Amino acid sequence: MKRINVYLKLRVLGAIDSMAGNSIISRIKEVCKLTFHDEDGTPHVFTWRTIQTWLSIYKQFGVQALVNRPRADKGKPRKLCPEQLQEAIEQVLPEFHDTRYNKMMIYRRCIERGVLAQSDCSQTSFFRLVRQFDLLTPATQTENKKRLAFSKQYANEMWQLDTMFGPFMKNGKTSTQAKLIAFIDDASRVVPHGQFFFSENTDNLIVALKAALYKRGIPQILYVDNGAIYTCQEINQICARLGIVLAHTPVRDGAAKGKVERFFRTVRDQFLLQKLDLSSLESLNRQFHQWVETDYNTRIHGTLQMKPIDRFGMDLGRIRFLNPMEANDELFYVEQSRTVRKDNTFGINSTRYEAPRDLADRTIEVRYNRASPERIIVYYKGERMGEATLLDFLANDRPPSKRQIATQPDAITPAKPFENQ
Repeated sequence: MKRINVYLKLRVLGAIDSMAGNSIISRIKEVCKLTFHDEDGTPHVFTWRTIQTWLSIYKQFGVQALVNRPRADKGKPRKLCPEQLQEAIEQVLPEFHDTRYNKMMIYRRCIERGVLAQSDCSQTSFFRLVRQFDLLTPATQTENKKRLAFSKQYANEMWQLDTMFGPFMKNGKTSTQAKLIAFIDDASRVVPHGQFFFSENTDNLIVALKAALYKRGIPQILYVDNGAIYTCQEINQICARLGIVLAHTPVRDGAAKGKVERFFRTVRDQFLLQKLDLSSLESLNRQFHQWVETDYNTRIHGTLQMKPIDRFGMDLGRIRFLNPMEANDELFYVEQSRTVRKDNTFGINSTRYEAPRDLADRTIEVRYNRASPERIIVYYKGERMGEATLLDFLANDRPPSKRQIATQPDAITPAKPFENQ
């Protein structure tokens, strides 16, 4: 639709004073009955609400506020980001590994599989985004970018994180391709942790991240791509609690994470070529962990000219470790806001819980493990209030004993802050 220039807007506003009426609204409604022509002779009729909005903007900010400005999202997809489209394409591409394919075949398969919605991505938008971001072009054939070789000075200054598609394994009655989620330290080239999963989702990423932090400490920066699991709310919350900077690569720039990509090539060329026991995911992970700790981390690295584990040990005094304690599990819980009802209860996943203190009519933050929400931790204004309990209607029907009343904590008494926050 053609945008209205500032000169036509001023002509419309100038016609208000010449209209008959006892109020500004009545005169504006008379103006909306008129037809205005722009410089091209195109007729325009405006609603009274549009004219009222222009008048309000003009009175508050002047003529400059009426000037049309370019859209902030001009040239950007508004329904589907390139990262989401790339993930959808990668899910269906393995089905065409033995046959020739074109963009139309990929698009139709994405719609059939349900990884793309036709309402969110039309055929024209699909073709345009694929062409604009080279989504079907191998990374080795995309336009080269100027790069500088770099390395962090100290261990745990930055970890690179990515996912690699591994071998097909039996998963129940079907065959599923295993996915390797792995970390690598930028300075020492140590692999803090790597683990195969049947699915690449947020819960599995948290499992791998938790193991890596316990084994090799807390990095200052976590360098990831723009995949859905690396931009989700849970990962951002975990990094914020631990003081980790979550940095993202540019779109379709896999070479930006060159060290972890090079490690994946080593995994394919050395580990996956071995005679492996692929009977279960547990056996594959056991063999992978043994290979990483006894072979990769302890073999002299070509660039470092020393073992990665020895290079990592040189900076042990600078590394911040995560103490093994039960309360640390709360660092990896998802956090959501809830409003406590007048009866001091709140709901999570259609289940009602009782707040550990008197928090009626207050907005709280709850943390829990999304995979198994057994412990619900309640926070109020940054203070840890305690663990919520499952609502028991029958127990609440009985009056509390004198001992329970005497030991009941005062309302909104600040608890001791969580030590790891």
